[in-house]
Amino acid sequence: MNIIIRLLSAFAVSASAFTTVSSMVLAEGVPTSPQQRTQQRICSFDPVADLLPTPPNQLPNQPTNSPLSYLAQQGFIQNPNGDWVCYVNDPKKESRSYTLFKVQQIDGKVVASSFLENGSLINGQDNRSLDLFMMLIKNHTNATLGNRQSIRRYLSAFMSLVKQGKISASPRGYLFDSPSRGFVSYYPLRGGQIQGTAITIDINMLRKITLK
Repeated sequence: MNIIIRLLSAFAVSASAFTTVSSMVLAEGVPTSPQQRTQQRICSFDPVADLLPTPPNQLPNQPTNSPLSYLAQQGFIQNPNGDWVCYVNDPKKESRSYTLFKVQQIDGKVVASSFLENGSLINGQDNRSLDLFMMLIKNHTNATLGNRQSIRRYLSAFMSLVKQGKISASPRGYLFDSPSRGFVSYYPLRGGQIQGTAITIDINMLRKITLK
C-alpha cells in the first residue's frame, strides 16, 4: 500500500511540473500584442493606412515652422491657406470625400472643428474629436495634467450631450478653461460644402511647442 501511495505522489508531482513547464513555454511564445500594435492616427479610418508611414506633404513651398505641423503625423494635410484638414470618404456616395476635422490659427488662437454632416457623428468621430482637442490643449496651453483630465471629462460630457440631442446648435460658447480662454461650442453650419453642424473649440496659444 505504501509503495502505491509513493507512486501516485510521484506521478502527481511529475504531472504538476509538466503543466508548469508547458505553461511557461506557451507564455513565452505569445507576443505582447498591445506593445507591438501600431497606434491609430486621429485622421485615419482605414486600418491599412495605420500600418503605413505618414505620407509626405505634397504641397509646394510647405513652411517648416508651422506650430501645427505635427498634425501631419496624425494624417492631416495642410491647405494652401495654412489650415490643417482631415478628409474622409463618404460611405453613401462613391468617389466623394468631405472635411471631417479642421484646425486653424486665427489671431493668436487655435480653432479646431469637428464637422457633423447632416448633424450626425460617424462611427468613432466622438473619440477622435476628443483626442484631437486634448492634443491641441496639451501642446498649446499651460494646462497641468490634472487640469487636462478635468477638461477631458468636461468635453467628453459636452459631446455626449450633443449625441443625445440635449444641446441645441447655437452660436453660444461654453468656457472650459479660464487661463487659455478655452471655449467649446456646437453650432449650425451656414453655407459651404458641408450641410450640418460642428463642434468647435478655440483656445489662446499661451506657449509655443518645440517641434522635433
